[in-house]
Amino acid sequence: MKKGFVFIILLIACGFLLSFINSNIGSELGINAPLPMPEEKMKAVSGKDITLNSAKRNKGLLVIFSCNTCPYVKLSESRIKDLTDYSLQQGIGCIIINSNEAQRQEEDSFNEMVKYAASQNYTCYYAQDSNSKLADAFGATRTPQCFLFNNKGLIYKGAIDDNVKDPEMAKSHYLKDAIDALIKNETPALQETKSIGCTIKRLE
Repeated sequence: MKKGFVFIILLIACGFLLSFINSNIGSELGINAPLPMPEEKMKAVSGKDITLNSAKRNKGLLVIFSCNTCPYVKLSESRIKDLTDYSLQQGIGCIIINSNEAQRQEEDSFNEMVKYAASQNYTCYYAQDSNSKLADAFGATRTPQCFLFNNKGLIYKGAIDDNVKDPEMAKSHYLKDAIDALIKNETPALQETKSIGCTIKRLE
C-alpha cells in the first residue's frame, strides 16, 4: 500500500516537473490581446533583422507560424501565398515565422528558409524565430497557425479555412473573411478556429 502511494506521489512530481520545464510556452493569445514582443528582433530571409512592429502596416498585421516541410504547410502553400499578398495589397502587414528551432540543422535551417521563400515567391517577410521565443509568446503550437491583429489587438486566430487538404473543397474561408472584416474596420463574425497542422519543433 505504501509503495503504491509513493509511486503516485512520484508520478505527480514528474508531472509537475514537466509542466515546469515547459512553462516558457505561454497559453495561446486571447482575442483582443495586444501584439506580443513587438520589438523582438528576428532574422528575415533578406538577411536583415525584422520586428513585428516594423512588419506592421496601417491596418494591422497578419502573423503566420509556418515552416519549410510540414505536409499541412505544403497543402496550404497557394493559400498562404495568396492571402499574404492580399493582406499587403490591402495595407495589412504580414510576416511568416519559422519557429522550428529543433530542426535548424536540418530542413528548417536559415539557408533552407531562404531557398523556400524564393520557391514560393514570398512578397511578405519570412523570419527565423530564435529559440521559439515568439511562438512561446503567442502560445503557437502548429504550422500553419494564423494570428490577425488590428491596431488594438488580436481579432482572429486559427486556421486558414475549413479544408486543409483541398482548397477547392473549402466552404468557410476563415482567414480571408477576417481580413475582409479588418479592411472594413469590422469585427470578424468568427474570431477563433482550430489550427490543424504539424507541431512546432521546439528544443527540449
